[in-house]
Amino acid sequence: MKPGVFEAKKADGSIYYRASFTYKNKHISLGSFQTEENASQAYYEALFLIESFDTDITSYNKNRHVLNHKKWVSILNFRDNGLYFKTPIYLKKNYFEYWLDAENPLKFDVDDLFYYSTHSIMKRGGHLFVSDYGMQVNILNRYGIKNFAVPGKDYRFVNGDSCDFRYVNIDIINRYNGVTRYLKNGLYLYTAKIHIKGDYIIGRYTNETDAAIAYNKAVDLLGEKGINISFQKNYIDGLSSIQYASKYNSIKISKKLRDYNP
Repeated sequence: MKPGVFEAKKADGSIYYRASFTYKNKHISLGSFQTEENASQAYYEALFLIESFDTDITSYNKNRHVLNHKKWVSILNFRDNGLYFKTPIYLKKNYFEYWLDAENPLKFDVDDLFYYSTHSIMKRGGHLFVSDYGMQVNILNRYGIKNFAVPGKDYRFVNGDSCDFRYVNIDIINRYNGVTRYLKNGLYLYTAKIHIKGDYIIGRYTNETDAAIAYNKAVDLLGEKGINISFQKNYIDGLSSIQYASKYNSIKISKKLRDYNP
């Protein structure tokens, strides 16, 4: 066998080849290959990466490679920053890049480093997911953004870069079901509405928490009226049960909704 290459056998008895190398006392798997020659090329390509400091992540598209791009990122980060991650993470000052492909890296705060070093990001239908406890979880959920939230309406990227997921760059416009933020006379106000064969205004409020509780109150009222629609109520973080009950009892909802007759 050539250096760094090992023969392996599949369950059906067919032969394939694995490549690996050791760098900074760490044994790194380079993947599986159909031929010994390709496995050997992967081995020498990895050696080239750790020895050629003129080579960076953006060099990948300049030539054809045996190693995949994600493995490139992991090796280059280990070479430059001394940390090896199985996911394609490259550390920068005060943030890190997660390279989904060779074109556009995603940017994250260092607070998320442990999470994304152990969770691979997948892209499907324009949405970014990780597999968490056997479930596909939209990465926007980590910011309190609801599934199927609309960019530009429910949240926005402050600097316009939709690949920049640093917390300071994400402005959540509407974090609660049935609540919409709008600007009036330089101040943000919040409209709560609910859909029953058309939209009904629940009320307008000076803060989003009150609007979210008003939505919950409207859901309860409609339930009492026998309307069997699966409305998803809002979870209000940061309020004790006593505080929530006090607000719930004092918040007013529209007479039109109170008088609604199914």
